[in-house]
Amino acid sequence: MFLLNTHHDYGRDLDPADVAMLGPSGAQAIARHLAQRAGHAPTPLHALPGLAAALGIGGLFIKDEGRRLGLGSFKALGGAYAVIRLALEEASARLGRRLDDTEINDPAMRAIAAGMTFACATDGNHGRSVAQGAQLVGAKAVIFVHGGVSEERVAAIARFGAEMVRVAGTYDDSVVEAARVAAERGWTVVSDTSWDGYERIPGLVMQGYTAIASEAFAQLPERPTHVFVQAGVGGIAAALAAQMQTQFGANRPFFTVVEPELAACVFAAAQQGRPVKIAHGAPTVMAMLECYDPSPLALRVLYRAADAFLTAADSDAVEAMNRIARPVAGDPAIVTGESGAAGLAGLLAALRNRDTRAALKLDGTSRVFLVNTEGATDPARYAELVGLSPGAVAP
Repeated sequence: MFLLNTHHDYGRDLDPADVAMLGPSGAQAIARHLAQRAGHAPTPLHALPGLAAALGIGGLFIKDEGRRLGLGSFKALGGAYAVIRLALEEASARLGRRLDDTEINDPAMRAIAAGMTFACATDGNHGRSVAQGAQLVGAKAVIFVHGGVSEERVAAIARFGAEMVRVAGTYDDSVVEAARVAAERGWTVVSDTSWDGYERIPGLVMQGYTAIASEAFAQLPERPTHVFVQAGVGGIAAALAAQMQTQFGANRPFFTVVEPELAACVFAAAQQGRPVKIAHGAPTVMAMLECYDPSPLALRVLYRAADAFLTAADSDAVEAMNRIARPVAGDPAIVTGESGAAGLAGLLAALRNRDTRAALKLDGTSRVFLVNTEGATDPARYAELVGLSPGAVAP
């Protein structure tokens, strides 16, 4: 399915609060934070001229978040950053002095953080980030996962010392349960989706994601003409759309939001012009994107800064995984998980449909930017879908 943005807010300037959080100053804040994170380095940007030629476009560039901060996913930028910021703010308030990112090992700060508990719901990657952030400041983390989260992904979160709680139902059910239990016990919810009266913390999570765009601006040889970014509840798509809008203004690339056709809640919200919760159906292979209730905060940005909305089939995602695992014409091999491949899956789906290709004005001059949002966070599942182990693709 394909839809051009016809929302009444389309093309308007972003809300000032969203510019403050997700614009240049927000990107500078996360850059300062990352400069203090041990082991941090910008993730690579890969040029794939061979695949671009095979697809009939002028250029293809993929930002590889499978190497981000040892967590294998772009989510490493969001949850941990929010936890650290919140812990520093609490310690600053109690100690009567402003602490910054250089002071996360301050004994007084860690004594305060030790009394804090951070909770969230996750499909896997966001929970790892929140758990890592809690571990870094010496706080506690309680992570809620639904029945569709694999044991391998649960174990990856638990390795950071988090308490794991299984919830019956979908991701959205785990969001509700995490909020309920946290309210009862006085914990802080660090969610990557927003709801009425709860925007600042998801905003901090999204602010973390702006690092992807700001790094890419320095790495890209020239401005892309098209951007395809995947959405679960919409956070990463909104963060990057805001960066494109504030960086390039009227000359920004054509921005397309991609979702699994089996879990297209942002697409439904674009169709109806308001946030809607869609019915839970068959699971999608793009498990990290299996969301049925979009974030209103993300939608506020996307209604203004996204140009189109597109769904991709599971088969498109599996094809995308395999095409960059087995590169052509000297392109680099890239390990991308089922959800990490969604942006490329959307591009493949668009190029196959003559009307969609024409509507997006994709041709031999188009320079397309994508984000591989995760590597093989479930290696067994990756091997099943690709027929190769992650190590055999990119040692």
